[in-house]
Amino acid sequence: MVNSSQMVDRPPPPEPPQSDTRSSSDLGEYVVPFRVFSSIPPAACFVEPPVKLKEHVVTNGDDANILRDHYDAGLQTGSHGLGMADQETSALLGSVDPKLAANYGTNRQTLTGELRIDTGSGAGDSQDDVEQQVSEPASKYLAVVLPMAVGIFLCSMDGTIVVSSYAAIGSELNQLHNTSWIATSYLLTVATFQPLYGKLSDIFGRKSCLLFSYIVFALGCLGCGLSRNMNELIASRAFSGIGGGGMQTIVSIIVSDVVPLRSRGTWQGVLNIIWASGNATGASLGGYLADTIGWRWAFLLQVPIALIAFAAAGISLRLPTVDSGDFYTKIRRVDFLGAVTLISTIFALLLGLDRGGNVGWTDPIARYSLSAFVFFASIFAFVEMEWAKEPFAPKRIIVNRSLIASYLVNFFGIAASFAVIFHVPLYLQAVQEKTASQASLWLILGVLGAVFGSLCGGLIIQATGKYYVLTSGAYLLFFIGTTILTLTSGVLVTSPILIGLGLFLSSIGNGTGVTTSLVSLIANAGQEDQAIATAVSYLFRSLGSVVGLSLGSTIVQATLRSTLFERLHGSQDIDEIVRRVRESLSYLDELDPATRNIVRSSYATAIQATYWFSVVIAGLAFLASLFIKKKPLPSKK
Repeated sequence: MVNSSQMVDRPPPPEPPQSDTRSSSDLGEYVVPFRVFSSIPPAACFVEPPVKLKEHVVTNGDDANILRDHYDAGLQTGSHGLGMADQETSALLGSVDPKLAANYGTNRQTLTGELRIDTGSGAGDSQDDVEQQVSEPASKYLAVVLPMAVGIFLCSMDGTIVVSSYAAIGSELNQLHNTSWIATSYLLTVATFQPLYGKLSDIFGRKSCLLFSYIVFALGCLGCGLSRNMNELIASRAFSGIGGGGMQTIVSIIVSDVVPLRSRGTWQGVLNIIWASGNATGASLGGYLADTIGWRWAFLLQVPIALIAFAAAGISLRLPTVDSGDFYTKIRRVDFLGAVTLISTIFALLLGLDRGGNVGWTDPIARYSLSAFVFFASIFAFVEMEWAKEPFAPKRIIVNRSLIASYLVNFFGIAASFAVIFHVPLYLQAVQEKTASQASLWLILGVLGAVFGSLCGGLIIQATGKYYVLTSGAYLLFFIGTTILTLTSGVLVTSPILIGLGLFLSSIGNGTGVTTSLVSLIANAGQEDQAIATAVSYLFRSLGSVVGLSLGSTIVQATLRSTLFERLHGSQDIDEIVRRVRESLSYLDELDPATRNIVRSSYATAIQATYWFSVVIAGLAFLASLFIKKKPLPSKK
């Protein structure tokens, strides 16, 4: 390999064999030295001298002659040489149309190396070839990660701000039994749009989709802060989720584009540090705002942060552009029918579960909604697997046996995690009489455990190149931690300290598993399906969060209602007490001490039921991890 700083002209190469008159087995191998003048900016393709280019394999003599002609012509910018330089040296977005050279910038670089023309076997690139990308310093990856850091921080902060303040929101609006819809409506649109963003980013470009998601999220947060009732708040949260889905998915796709597979776990850990910082800030800030100036500011404060994230990514994030086709042509490629049927499927499921838990399983709306869920799910499966030309959840990705275990691990792990995290603050406030600010401290323990596990998991994968045992061990720890949390919430003993320990251990396990399962998913998906597979994995995560939160809340409300009727039997105005207790925690202060103790113990029983549900789901996550396919990761380059 010739160092690109050596600008000495090289003599013309010997003439290649006349391959058009000879069989491919006789042609052998021919080496062509070359120089490529690239106008791709360093921030876009991460190439600067000296650089080692991957060998380019040509399988016939005609191609050999074409390459010779290009070599003689000097491989000027904008020719096939530019396309080759981008395809073989950039980890971003795979191949990029050479016709778009003018869109990439004007920084001029000279790359030198060799082309190995193998006119024999005609074998294509192996997976290892794909992963043998340009070795770059960490600063090059930071150039991509840092512009997105504000958005990552914001997205993570949003989740814990809501979790730590939703009891105050429900109590003020007298809708405590419906507060799960504040999170569920958000997760519904996140789950729907995450896989759609995977396809949209291929059509419109990663950066455009990311900037769009920031604006939508900011508008949704503004609507939440100005909401006058629970219905307006739920609708605004759903709108925010359209942006939130892109803020999560696009960042992960960009990192997967840029970072070599073996190092991806480490950089996922870096992202999780930023994520954890946002989680910790949101957990403490949400409780503080709810106790002081009001929960509305938990949403309004996110608007300027979203605008800062938009500006940071818009100015500093440099990515290659996509094809220059007209907007109408691009929009026709979007799988809108799949998106609509997915929204209908998830909404019908959530509505049925909510009505069944809060009203009764014989309620007509509950029964019709669950029937509609089966119908729309069938339509969605048909559209994605048989009808759509460019589905955002294609059949080869959904039913791939090597990927399904990773999807299920994501689904069960996130479902159990959300069912626990959402109800820990409620348990501490309703049963242990903690304030919102105090309850938020337990969420910080979960955040610290998750980031510690994620970062350690990434470093271990980078050092060993193995993920199978680590993933299974992580979900075993997740199961153990969830069990400890459940047993110490009044089942065997009542100890807020041990609850924190269980939450910390389970978060370490789930944090590690989320990172390692993503690496296993990408390793088995291949380069072509990397973006779609990543988006589908986020779909399963979001579905897990929606189902876990919805079922967990349903279990709490159903158990609470039945337990209150059982334990308050004989009390006057029992119906009024049950209704008011499920609307606002502040109502407990109006009850006599004996009734108040009954209500608190009933809350404990109801939340324990949800915790046991989480233990079962965590066990399923561990079982699913045992079926993840082992695949050696490429060695570090």
